Amino acid sequence: MHATDFIVARNDLQQCKSIETQLPDAAALPADALLVKITRFAFTANNVTYAVMGDALKYWQLFPAPKDFGNIPVWGFGEVIASKHPNVAVGETLFGYFPMATHLVIEAADVSKRGLRDGAAHRQGVAPVYNAYARVSGDPAFTGKQGDYQALLRPLFMLSFLVDDFLAENDFYGARRVMLSSASSKTAYGLAHLVHGRDGIKVIGLTSAPNVAFVKSLGCYDEVVTYDAVTSLPADSPVAYVDMAGSSELRERLHRHFGDQMKYSGRVGLTHRSTSPEEPELPGAKPSWFFAPDHIRKRAKEWGPGGVDTRFGAAWAGFAPKLDQWLTVTEGRGPAAVQQVYLDTLNGRVPPDQGHILSI
Repeated sequence: MHATDFIVARNDLQQCKSIETQLPDAAALPADALLVKITRFAFTANNVTYAVMGDALKYWQLFPAPKDFGNIPVWGFGEVIASKHPNVAVGETLFGYFPMATHLVIEAADVSKRGLRDGAAHRQGVAPVYNAYARVSGDPAFTGKQGDYQALLRPLFMLSFLVDDFLAENDFYGARRVMLSSASSKTAYGLAHLVHGRDGIKVIGLTSAPNVAFVKSLGCYDEVVTYDAVTSLPADSPVAYVDMAGSSELRERLHRHFGDQMKYSGRVGLTHRSTSPEEPELPGAKPSWFFAPDHIRKRAKEWGPGGVDTRFGAAWAGFAPKLDQWLTVTEGRGPAAVQQVYLDTLNGRVPPDQGHILSI
C-alpha cells in the first residue's frame, strides 16, 4: 500500500509534484501511535504564507519531505484507521494541522476527551496550536458545510480574533480609523467583521479594483479604497494599519502619506509576497509583525482555563452565519486537482468568494 504526498520546491514555489511513499504498516506502529487517513483539507492564501515563511517559522519541519522540497501544512480532517493508543478508537475523526498528503502518523500524547497532541520530536518547537488535534466525531459544528467553514476559516478567524483583541486592548493606539490591506482576504474580512462591531471605529478596506464589488458586498467595511487611490484618504487624524498584503511599496506609500498620524502599523500576512528585505525608515509608527502565539499565550494566562476558547466560540458564532452569503465552497479530489488549486492560489487566480476543500 502506498501513500501520496504533494510537495513543493522550497526555493521555487512554482515547482510542485505528487510523490508516492510507503504507507506505514499498521501492525508495526509504535506504542500510542495513530495512522490517520487525511479525508479533506482547506487550501487558502494563508497556506501560501506558510510556505513563504516555511524556514523562518519552522513550518517545513512539521511534515518532513525529500531534500529541497517541503510539504505545506493545511487545516483539515482525518480518520483514524489504525490505533495503538488505548483511548483512541479506529474510526474517530480528528480536526487539525495536516500535511498535503493521504496519510499521517501521529504520536498521540496528552489525550483527553476533547483532543490530543502529536508528540513527535520533529514537531516540537512551534506554537502548540500546530500540534493539537480536536476529537470531533459526531460534532455537527465539524460536519458537512459547517466543517468546511471550520477548515477554511477557523484558523484565519482565530488570527482575526487575536488582532482585534490586541488592537482593542491598546485602544487602537488612539486611532478611530483602521485600514486593512488585502481587504478581500478571509483573515481581513474576519477582522473587519469584528472591528466593525465596535463603537466609534471606522473600518477602511484597501483592495485591488477587480475585488471592489466583493469587498463592498461584505457589509463590514465602512469604506473601500483601491490601492492606487490610498493617498486620497484624509491624513489629518490618527489611523491604524493592519497589513495583510505584505507589499513594501504600499506600506511605504501609506506611511509617507499619513506621516505621524500612522499610529500603528502591524504586519500580519503576505498575500502579495512583494516585501523587500531592506525596508527604509518610515514616518509614523514602526512597522512590526503581529505574532499570534505570543498574544494567545498572554490571554490564556490572563483569562484562565477555557477563557480563550469561550470568547473565541462566541465570536465564531457571530461570524459563521455570514459565510453562507460570503463564500462558495468548491471541492477537488486527486493530485491533479490539488496541484491546480495550489498553483491558482499561489498565482492569485482564486476569486475572493471561493473556498477550496481538497482531498488527495
